[in-house]
Amino acid sequence: MSKYKRILLKLSGEALASTENTIDPVTLNKVVDIIKSVLSQNIEIAIVVGGGNIFRGAALAQAGMNRITGDHMGMLATVMNALAIADTCQKNKVDTLVMSGFPIGGGVCDSINHVRAKQALNKGRVVIFCAGTGSPCFTTDTGAALRAIEIDADAVFKATKVDGIYTSDPIKNPGAKRYDSLSFDEAIEKNLQIMDVSAFALCREHDMEICVFSMLENTNTLSGILKGEPLGTIVRK
Repeated sequence: MSKYKRILLKLSGEALASTENTIDPVTLNKVVDIIKSVLSQNIEIAIVVGGGNIFRGAALAQAGMNRITGDHMGMLATVMNALAIADTCQKNKVDTLVMSGFPIGGGVCDSINHVRAKQALNKGRVVIFCAGTGSPCFTTDTGAALRAIEIDADAVFKATKVDGIYTSDPIKNPGAKRYDSLSFDEAIEKNLQIMDVSAFALCREHDMEICVFSMLENTNTLSGILKGEPLGTIVRK
């Protein structure tokens, strides 16, 4: 039996893209398979999604755009990704609730409400959080840490392109070593940049475990971790 009852999965926007599509239908179906594998273990799952496949506020700011405007555009991009994931879930008979960090009218999605989110999770619905923290100058990693704390999740699972946290970028340095586990202090001091410092600090303050893993190469990886397999890197106190 898994030690996890409720998890938060952090997905980057880039993970949803392919060389042909900004939001790739094949990848969306993989994400739904992963969600189903979690639900099949009677574990509740919420998702925070980034928007880097559509707009990235920091990159736009470097190109000369006002930082706040760029961040607002980036947050709106996460809403598009959340709606795409929710639509694919519904087509596959997985019930969802999309919640935004700032109000959006017209029946697009609900505003964040931690009580309603927990009620939906209790009923087996997948809650998809978008628009980050709802404020500029914060990353969706920090948004993931915040939402995990709000819904009383047992851990944050961050999906990346590599199978954990390494001493340096394993794509650039084949000799980089993977950590099985790390403390928050070590992750911050070593400046490993797998999540931003404010996300690490928030999780450290609230004793929220983080697991960094590679998701899309093998859609069973998250399910395996939840069953106790030693995959990915755990960051904890």
